Amino acid sequence: MEIAGWLDDRADEMAELLMRLVEIDTENPPGRGRSECAAVLAEAMARLGLAPEVHGPGRVVSGHCGDGPEVVYFHGHFDVVPAQRRDQFVPRREHGRITGRGSADMKGGLVSMLYAAAAVREQLDGRRIVLHLVCDEETGSTAGSGYLREQGMIDPGAVAMLTAEPTGGVVWHANRGAITAKVTVPGREAHVGLRHQGDNAFQRLTQVAAPLLAFADELLDEHTELEVEAPGSMMVVGGALGAGANFNVVPGSAWFSVDWRFNPERTLEGELDRLRERVDPVAELEILQAQPAAHTPREHPQARRLAACVQRVEGAPPRFELCPGVLDTRWYAQLGIPAFAYGGGRLDVSHGPDEFIDEQAMRRCAEVYARFATDEPGGPPGSSAA
Repeated sequence: MEIAGWLDDRADEMAELLMRLVEIDTENPPGRGRSECAAVLAEAMARLGLAPEVHGPGRVVSGHCGDGPEVVYFHGHFDVVPAQRRDQFVPRREHGRITGRGSADMKGGLVSMLYAAAAVREQLDGRRIVLHLVCDEETGSTAGSGYLREQGMIDPGAVAMLTAEPTGGVVWHANRGAITAKVTVPGREAHVGLRHQGDNAFQRLTQVAAPLLAFADELLDEHTELEVEAPGSMMVVGGALGAGANFNVVPGSAWFSVDWRFNPERTLEGELDRLRERVDPVAELEILQAQPAAHTPREHPQARRLAACVQRVEGAPPRFELCPGVLDTRWYAQLGIPAFAYGGGRLDVSHGPDEFIDEQAMRRCAEVYARFATDEPGGPPGSSAA
């Protein structure tokens, strides 16, 4: 049976699995529902013949099909950002869409990947699909993707990696690096009636933050050569901050956050040095996250093969763009594996109160994944399914 037809015949199955996943509250932070969602995913994978295993306390669900030496990774995450309303965990299926928290980012993508692997599991011909589903992408990935790396579960010799982020049909072949930091400024507490005995940490904070705010504006002019909506390097100073014990007390300590997304042309070590140079020595700089950028050239053979698969399914080649944030592709690209994000969900509705995924887009995306796992570059499209 032809791949698209095989998937269309299972449209209701795919929708029902997605709605079941949406019903599970996997908000992160704080990290709820991990074990429950992992169990549902493992159950679905077993039913589809994908040999699931759950690693750690609901942290990673892995599976595979095929037994060839060439590995293609399908990677995704089942945690979601916090909901605006509790009814977002009550999925709705109407007008060809499934609405609910995580439907686009990226539980719908997980369904696409599971059914893509099942569709071609008997036709891999020397290849093996390995699925890695993790639980903490929204908060840095160290317990999920980091666990995979620590346990040696990512083969550096793999053919390629795909993740099902909601790219809306665009291919993200690169992502920015990330630095998240906390800057703490000391002071000395005193009652408002004895203000002269205190040292206002908030006042000192404004002085420490000023050069960083100026630096954030300068970074907007440091453009990347890759295609992206906003080409400058992006920094937010003061996205979160705090100071003092009460209204009537001179604050004895104050802090603010720095969150930076830098372009792939820059190195992590170099950007950390630039940040340290601009933080006044009076303050304490605590690095909370430090991740390098990642980039697979669009001229890479696997990028061209992915583009060919998309064109076969969608009728037109995809755009290749730099993701404006960070991606789990970085954990694979750092090992030299060509890594891409491509998904049927839309970024403009992800994380919003009415997040949805189009069911046909979810199935077309599954067909792209299936073809990518089986087609050779320049070869004829795969036409059979299990």
